[in-house]
Formats: sequence, C-alpha cells, structure tokens
Amino acid sequence: MERLRRPSLRDVAERAGASVQTVSRVANGEPNVTDGLRHRVLTAMNELGYRPNAAARAIRRGAFNTIGVVYHDLVSVGVHRSVAAISKSAADHGFATTLMPIAVTSSQAADGAFMRLGEMAVDAIVVVLPERFKAIESLHIPPGVPTVVIGPPVLAGAAAVDFDQQLGARLAVEHLLSLGHDTVHHIGGPASSYAAESRLSVWATTLRGRDRPLPEAPRGDWTPASGYRAMQTLLERDRPSAIFAASDQMALGVYRAVQEAGLRIPHDISVVGFDDVAEAAMYAPPLTTIAEDWAELGRQAVQAVLEFQAGATPPSVTLPTRLVARDSTAPPTGHRS
Repeated sequence: MERLRRPSLRDVAERAGASVQTVSRVANGEPNVTDGLRHRVLTAMNELGYRPNAAARAIRRGAFNTIGVVYHDLVSVGVHRSVAAISKSAADHGFATTLMPIAVTSSQAADGAFMRLGEMAVDAIVVVLPERFKAIESLHIPPGVPTVVIGPPVLAGAAAVDFDQQLGARLAVEHLLSLGHDTVHHIGGPASSYAAESRLSVWATTLRGRDRPLPEAPRGDWTPASGYRAMQTLLERDRPSAIFAASDQMALGVYRAVQEAGLRIPHDISVVGFDDVAEAAMYAPPLTTIAEDWAELGRQAVQAVLEFQAGATPPSVTLPTRLVARDSTAPPTGHRS
C-alpha cells in the first residue's frame, strides 16, 4: 500500500491563500500575522491534518523542551519520588521528560546514558544520584548540556539539589534522646548510598557528642524485609528501647519483628523512620519520621535547568528536612509518669 504523504507547509499555504513564510510564522507562534490571516492558516492546518515538525522547530530554536533523567532504579522510595517530582515540575514548565535507567552505578554506564540522551536532543540532564558511582570524577557530562544532580554536589560542573540528610538524622536521634532513652540503635541503609552513609555518620556523631553508648548498627537495603532481619538481629543481642531506621520501609519491617517478639511500639520500643512515605501515618501506631518536600525538590531541579538556559550558573541547593512526631515514640517505660 502506498504511504500517504504528510501535508507540507506549501500545501497549507495553497489552501489558505498565504505565503509559505506566513504559514511558518503561524506554525511557530510568531507575531506579525493579522488575526484574519492567522485564522485562515490555522483552519487550513486543521482541514489538512498538518502537524508542525517539532524536531525541526527545536533545531531552529536551539531548544527541545525536554529534560533527560538518569537514574539507577525505581526500587527505593527516594529515587521513585525524585523522578516523579522532577517529571511533575518539568511538565508544569512545559518540558517533557525522557527517562534513562542505567543497570549499574558505574561511570561507564552513566557516560553511556549521557551519550544516548545527547543523541536524543535534550535541553538538560538531571542525574538522580542515590548511590555512589565508581570513579565519579571520571564522569563525562556532554559538552554544552546543563546537568543537575539530585544528591550531594560531587559532580564537577553540575548544579546539585539535595535534602539536608544531616539535619534529618540529627533531629531523629535528638528526638529519641530527649524522650529519655539512654541511647539510640540504628538500622542503616546500604553502604553504597550517599544518604544512608550520611544518616549513619550523623547518628554516630550525635551519640558520641552526648557521651552515649554507640551500639553496632546492622544494615538493610531499604526494603521492609531487610529492616525485619536487622531488627531480629538487634533483639537477639539485647532489647533496645529506641530505634532510628534509615527509611520508613525498613521501619515497617521493624514493626513486624517487634510484634513477633511479643513487644509493643512505643510502650517497649520507640521507632523513628526517614522519608515520610504516604503510608507512614497509616502504620499501627502511626510512624514518627523525617519528612522531605519532594515537590520542592522537583521545582528546584527544574529551576536550575531554567537558570542554566538563561546563561546563569545556578547554586547548589540544600532543602530542609523536618521531624513529624506521631505515636511510635514515647519515653522509655521507667521514665513515664
């Protein structure tokens, strides 16, 4: 079957009784076209089913209104919510998003993703960086492509947007200590994670600064199952009175292990999470946690892209975190009146 030819600018011009240059100006939304002529051209476009060539227009303008997003996976809550926040804010500013997952957090994999995005013609690249890239200093940002990192400012030439992981971890530990707990046990995230390492480091520093015992901290992989196993390990050693889990998902596993041990939250063990996932308020009891404003993270990432496009060098931005106190924390039994 013969392929139907797409209508051209010339076809529209003939139908509208206008010049090709006028049709081009209308297609590109340019001024200096009378209302009557613009109406005739738009009517002709609709009648013929003409669609402007977006790629050609982008090349002429030097802008594609597309942001490429590089990420490792969507398993962790942080990555999932980061990508969602960026996509939402990008759409609010008239940008499409092209997602580019990479199988492993290596510089070679990231460089390959950058190259593919460059070939797909994007205006900027946002890298969601929850994990430590091997040899990150060897990453090659495509020349002339603005790049924003969601994570710590570790990539030369890129703007960075991140949450204040240190503030959040300190708030979690200090909250439990202020309730009267002698120390706080920690269930850490994977060692490959920037966020997990920051939370663990601040937990340890805060306890040392208060001359409190520093217990051994088992690690999980952000999942409820890993939090469950880590809590079982802690219960086998002794019975901690306060737990700071590096994520709400791992805190959910803590809940199950505590329940199976015949103990109660917060009567026997207080628990604080991190992330404030939508389900945290529905845990039984509702989970005290550290909240992060993911919508603002998306807005700041896209704002950095806009500043790059305007020729400015956007600063790195650190967004605050805050404690959301719910019913999973209380003074230890001996301190209650």
